[in-house]
Amino acid sequence: MKIAFVGKGGSGKTTLSSLFIRALAADGGPVIAVDADINQHLGPALGLDEAEAAGLPAMGDRLPLIKDYLRGSNPRVASTETMIKTTPPGEGSRLLRVRENNPVYDACARPVELDGGAVRLMVTGPFTDADVGVSCYHSKTGAVELCLNHLVDGPDEYVVVDMTAGSDSFASGMFTRFDITFLVAEPTRKGVSVYRQYKEYARDFGVELKVVGNKVQGQDDVDFLRAEVGDDLLVTVGHSDWVRAMEKGRPPRFELLEDTNRQALRLLRTTVDSSYERRDWERYTRQMVHFHLKNAESWGNERTGVDLAAQVDPGFVLGESLTASV
Repeated sequence: MKIAFVGKGGSGKTTLSSLFIRALAADGGPVIAVDADINQHLGPALGLDEAEAAGLPAMGDRLPLIKDYLRGSNPRVASTETMIKTTPPGEGSRLLRVRENNPVYDACARPVELDGGAVRLMVTGPFTDADVGVSCYHSKTGAVELCLNHLVDGPDEYVVVDMTAGSDSFASGMFTRFDITFLVAEPTRKGVSVYRQYKEYARDFGVELKVVGNKVQGQDDVDFLRAEVGDDLLVTVGHSDWVRAMEKGRPPRFELLEDTNRQALRLLRTTVDSSYERRDWERYTRQMVHFHLKNAESWGNERTGVDLAAQVDPGFVLGESLTASV
């Protein structure tokens, strides 16, 4: 299952996504964690020190390798230079699977040991001084979108993406790449403003959106969120001494997380697992093609000098029954 955590800056989405990742790992499920935020904090939230986090390989720096591997023998993609972030897979493309080893994971993923398990961590890479004025952050998150377009995941397999803050992900089709999106919102007007944007933008794409209320201090906060987001409010969480210790770099064993917060994480897991029966690979592929054609017309054709619509394989549908190309 593919899960996104979104929200405004400072809402606590990275903290909550890291807790969810820890809970999945503790249950023994295979997990790929992806930091797609312009501010790279997921590694430290999972226990890495600054040097370890800074040493993680950036997906954005390895985009040529990613393209070359995913292209495979797809005859509709003439070269890696004509692949853009929305290029969809087709006959001959190589697909990624959660449990496998492959050159993309070898180059971009690193194992992170957690209480009771381990996860593969991938990061887009930070926005550097060299990028200022000459590139946009979507050139880095494009590597994530391309991988998600070629990823085949099944039940009890989890890909958790900590997305960039605010509604910036709507600059591409990446917001449609998930089985469920958890929007982390504080009980303030600013806290729910991103929810309204997300709800409006995602309305026509069947995006399953649930709100996790964070930094909730009492029933008045719960009532406020319920009035603002209605039935989209899934659960609320409040202060956590465990999280405070983790943020100081001294996390206790995960099993010591407060029971109320463990219950909240179990509800997130149950909600994710129940969404599996509603996944629609045909719609997923159709939306992938929709955004590819939109990007091709907007900038891709001019950038690459070819008609990128020809990359679409009309008979191809991504799905679990496919076997990976070699």
